[in-house]
Amino acid sequence: MYIIQKGKYFWLLMIVLILSSNYMLYQTSIGATILPPEANLVVLGSLIDLVIMGPVFFMLYRKKFSIKTAILLAAAGCILARFFIPTHLLGHFATITWAGIAAEAVLIIFELLFVIAFFRYLPRIIQKVKASTLPVIFSFPSAVDKYVKNNPIIHVICSESLALYYALCSWKKTPPDGITLHKKSNFIAFQIMMIHAIIIETFAIHWWLHSKSIVISIVLLILNIYSVIFLIACIQSIRLNPIYTDEEAIYVSFGILKRVKIDFQDIERMIEDDTALKSKISKDTIDFIAKDFEQVYPDMILKMKKPVQATIFMGIQKEYSKVAIKSDDPDKLKAVVLNKISNETKI
Repeated sequence: MYIIQKGKYFWLLMIVLILSSNYMLYQTSIGATILPPEANLVVLGSLIDLVIMGPVFFMLYRKKFSIKTAILLAAAGCILARFFIPTHLLGHFATITWAGIAAEAVLIIFELLFVIAFFRYLPRIIQKVKASTLPVIFSFPSAVDKYVKNNPIIHVICSESLALYYALCSWKKTPPDGITLHKKSNFIAFQIMMIHAIIIETFAIHWWLHSKSIVISIVLLILNIYSVIFLIACIQSIRLNPIYTDEEAIYVSFGILKRVKIDFQDIERMIEDDTALKSKISKDTIDFIAKDFEQVYPDMILKMKKPVQATIFMGIQKEYSKVAIKSDDPDKLKAVVLNKISNETKI
């Protein structure tokens, strides 16, 4: 594992070296003394660094390879080239950078089409959510995926829409019956404390900072307002979404922070051993635990037959082989899961 991490940081170091060396070459007095009178070959080398090598190193660092990502990174390299390399040195290579910028613009327009499609189908999405028996936190993303193509930008919009819904439009709803995750912890109290701290900090610092820098004070104010909305959404979404089960699956969410649908047929076994439960949670495990001021451990860990896809912050989707859960009624939850697992085994 150490070797893998070391290799990962090597690629990050290479990216930093590419950016810093090219910046120093064209934007500092040291670079001006190094550049030869005929700098075409040097400029060509910089374009290769920024448009080809930089994206390759970034994808090696992230360990994710796709044509779309490669085009985006190459276009970003072209934009950086126009910032780094003076216009009089670009010469004939200026066409390449403009082509990259055009490609970036096309991709942005293409992504905007998904956003337009989202708002176009929003009335149908809302109707489908109302007709669903699932909690909103699960039915809304499912309805979005049906009408709009699976896309990272749509995932972010979906996540932010849920945050706004729970923060502003859920106050008349009463929490449904079910097994909760937060009542035996101080999680919500801690979130309320954070909201108070942000509000006090906003009043205390904003006015002072406003006289120093209007732009920074406005940016900070917007971030603080967003933080308060997000924390309120966390509280409401956790309160209104206990664990939900049907005949086929169990739906576990920790508010808007993370959620997962687990098909009973995909559960290999339930881990209840104290040693396993109190050991450090591995990277292939997603936990649904209300963090407290003291160390807390899961009541059970569900080992999956195949990785299950979970949705975390900002709609990011990741796969996990295990699901750790700490609930307010562990015995009841274990009985439900074991009963469903045994029924699946019989079938």
